Amino acid sequence: MTVILFWDIDGTLLNSGGAGRLALTKAVEELVGTSADISTVEMAGMTDRSIATQILQNLNIVPSAATIEELLALYQSYLPASLSRTQGYVLSGVREILEVLHPRTDVLSVLLTGNSETGARAKLSHYGLDKFFSLGAFGNTTGDRNELARQALCLVQQQVETVDLDRCYAIGDTPHDIRCGRAIGAKAIAIASGSYSACDLAAGWRVWEQFPAPQEFMNCIGLS
Repeated sequence: MTVILFWDIDGTLLNSGGAGRLALTKAVEELVGTSADISTVEMAGMTDRSIATQILQNLNIVPSAATIEELLALYQSYLPASLSRTQGYVLSGVREILEVLHPRTDVLSVLLTGNSETGARAKLSHYGLDKFFSLGAFGNTTGDRNELARQALCLVQQQVETVDLDRCYAIGDTPHDIRCGRAIGAKAIAIASGSYSACDLAAGWRVWEQFPAPQEFMNCIGLS
């Protein structure tokens, strides 16, 4: 039976060093024609669509479908340059685990991320992780993380003949990731990488301060 891994990106696979917030700041400046402080906007564990909605509401701009799309398009245009300007990194242990998982036919790694697809691909490409992920559900389609999880599960069901929920794992770094994993019956593996402490993530099926060695990770998800 195939093991399904649903992966968050920011704070789980990588830390972009604030590139996303930098790109959003530039996008907002272009949209409204003046500088705007978005430092209080909650981003960890949120979808890009819900982040854009928050920003527009704070600016007293109606968050219509058109204005959300305009802001996200501007953000995506600024993100590649922002990634080059910040000191980001791949989280410890991530690349080693993905390298071990990649050639296996009994594992399917799927993105389950609040990032828009364009934003997600830009980040993964910048850090050399894009080759590990061909499938995913992305945060430009909905502001509801649980709905995003259901979309991801639907994608998996199109790829895998039989999905055993007991062999599905949602890997993330926020309580939002834990809740959306539970919404589809997946076991939540939480990484306390910075935004939230291990105590904050105690509801997870497993909670790690950082990823373990590949073999320990494999043992945890029932693979030898």
